[in-house]
Amino acid sequence: MTTLTVSGHVAQVLSSYASDVFGVMGNGNVYFLDAAEQQGLRFTPVRHEGAAIAAADAYYRASGRLAVGTTTYGPGYTNALTALAEAVQAQIPVVLVTGDAPTSGARPQDVDQAAIAAGLGATTFTVTRDAAGAITRQAVEFALTRRAAVVLAVPYDLAALEAADGDLPEPANLKVTDDAGTDLAQVARLFAGARRPLILAGRGAHLAGAGPELRELADRIGALTAGTALAFNLLNGEGYLGVAGGFGTDTAAGLMGEADVVLVAGASLSPFTMRFGHLLGPDATVIQIDTALQPTNPRVDLFVQADVKSAASRLLAMMDDEAALAGWRAEASRRLAAGPGHEPGSAETADGRLDPRALATALDAVLPERRTVVQDGGHFIGWAPMYWNIPRPQDLVMVGTAFQSIGLGLASAVGAARAVEDGRTLVLASGDGGFLMGLADLESLIGAARSAIVVIYNDAAYGAEIHQYGSQGLTEKPMLIPEVDFSGVARALGAESAIIRSLADLAALTDWIDAGAHGTFVADCRITSSVRAPWLTEWMQASHAAKAAVSG
Repeated sequence: MTTLTVSGHVAQVLSSYASDVFGVMGNGNVYFLDAAEQQGLRFTPVRHEGAAIAAADAYYRASGRLAVGTTTYGPGYTNALTALAEAVQAQIPVVLVTGDAPTSGARPQDVDQAAIAAGLGATTFTVTRDAAGAITRQAVEFALTRRAAVVLAVPYDLAALEAADGDLPEPANLKVTDDAGTDLAQVARLFAGARRPLILAGRGAHLAGAGPELRELADRIGALTAGTALAFNLLNGEGYLGVAGGFGTDTAAGLMGEADVVLVAGASLSPFTMRFGHLLGPDATVIQIDTALQPTNPRVDLFVQADVKSAASRLLAMMDDEAALAGWRAEASRRLAAGPGHEPGSAETADGRLDPRALATALDAVLPERRTVVQDGGHFIGWAPMYWNIPRPQDLVMVGTAFQSIGLGLASAVGAARAVEDGRTLVLASGDGGFLMGLADLESLIGAARSAIVVIYNDAAYGAEIHQYGSQGLTEKPMLIPEVDFSGVARALGAESAIIRSLADLAALTDWIDAGAHGTFVADCRITSSVRAPWLTEWMQASHAAKAAVSG
């Protein structure tokens, strides 16, 4: 048996689960990174520690495969906390390998990292000299089985010491199965009596691979289908209404509101999905199937804790082969065809800058069809889900939405770029404020991406705050950003780029795509701040109503 160091055991175990590591090298993880290279793990350097976890998070969302982030101890660790909090909130299995205080005691640069992680909801596993491999495997299996972000801490004085774990067992079977005794008969009875059934799928259904079963179930009973933004096009086909929530059309939302039995499959029913309580009708019976321990929304009438794919298969076996309700789908098709879609936007605006809706429509026609879209957070966040064709659920990566942060877009793009292996072009949509927060990792993206397009919705402002608070008369000075020449910055770092002031300027992007779309292209799109996104209007109305109820 070859004797390995503590770091060697950590890397050896991780290499049986993952192929990629993202991070920033420092004193606390330098021995781990050396061991990771010896174990054949691919290291992608990023320039800020927060990007290490955001990249690993996005890698998982785009590929379904575990990735590892790594930082040094102390300030390197604390730099990663926003991205770690996002992974916790979004239930993304990532492993943060970090240095930690030596076993002899804390130094001035050390903090109580385990306590900080616990405050965010992450569990810390600290390796020891005699069980480094076993503890690493425990941490990874915890992350995968519970869909949780974990911290794997390596005390600094142990990292380079020789350690001899015994022969490591093979990775456990991590498939989560539901209780065989779970009774789905009541669900089948409710569907049998439904006249206007709806199946709403979320990211949990996508991760479970339940798309085919749910589509077959919908066809069997004539149900309409929809998805959350994180299950984009999972149930696409006859009767598909698109995205549920603020990114969907009013016509589709109206149809969802008329459903009498709603199966929520692997979706948490967030306020945004539920249109702040207005998506589903008050008399609808809401069924939720999820691996969560309990219902995630008080609107749920019947909760079944189960793996969505398994439950959908069992429901299919229970349902009678009766004729589907063709009338419900026919009516939906007629109304969708006749009803208004998303606003197309205007060719001209008062300030002469681009209407983001018209820009999004034009971009959809220009961007390569085989695309994986990464979104930063911000006011612009709805334009891609509303106006762009996004082929599969894994082709829309939205790191930051669970924690409602901005600035993780470039880091996410690095991870997604490493995950995309089938010739797809990575497309990052970002606002100017979030882009500036993560600007150092534009260089990381340029180095990592085979083919990437960065679309910056540049309104020279924090747009969401302009609409929420500037509209109330608060000073806009802190909300404004000086006009940044992102095109010039991109060229200095080695990317192709252009400033897009009119739709005609997109010809530069088209030429780059026609030439092979190799490398990274940054489109600095100068948009107006006068157009408010529908999802933000909806959120503002809900917030004002809540404040009025409290004050009244």
